[in-house]
Amino acid sequence: MREQLVERSCAWCGEPVAYSGRGRPPRFCSPVHRRRAWEVRSAEERAGRPVSEGGRSTAPVREIVQRTKTVVRPQIVQDAGRGSAAPRPAKRFSGQPYTLPEDAVEWIEALAVLRREAVTNPKVAPFREHIANACERTLEALRSDPPGPGEASPGEP
Repeated sequence: MREQLVERSCAWCGEPVAYSGRGRPPRFCSPVHRRRAWEVRSAEERAGRPVSEGGRSTAPVREIVQRTKTVVRPQIVQDAGRGSAAPRPAKRFSGQPYTLPEDAVEWIEALAVLRREAVTNPKVAPFREHIANACERTLEALRSDPPGPGEASPGEP
C-alpha cells in the first residue's frame, strides 16, 4: 500500500491547495496568504521581544509634525509705459519668492549679509557701485525727518 498527498488546505484561509506530487507540498493557496501568515508570525515574535531587540514598544506613539507657512508679499513696481503702479510678486533669481525683512532686527541682519556678500561674492562685484548708490540714498532718507502718517517718503511715488 502506498500513500500519496493529493491536496491539503491553505494554512491561512483553509481553501484546498492542489499538490502535483513533486517537491515540497504547498502550505498556502497564494503568495498573498503566505505573506499574511508570515506577517502575523513575525509580529507575534516581535511583540515578545524587548524594544532594544526590535520588539514592540509599550510607549505611546509620538508624531512630530512640521508646518511651514509661506507668505508671498506683493511688490509695487512703477510701469514705465502707462505710469500706473501694479502689484507684482517679487522673485529671486532662483525663482523663489522674495520677502522683505519685517522689523529692525531683520533689516540689520539683512544688511550684514549684504555687507558680507559685497566683499566676498565675486558675482556682486559688477554691481557694487549700484548697491553703494542705493545704500547712500537709503542713508539720506534714514537721516532725514520721518514722513508723517499717509505721506510718501522722498523719492517714492
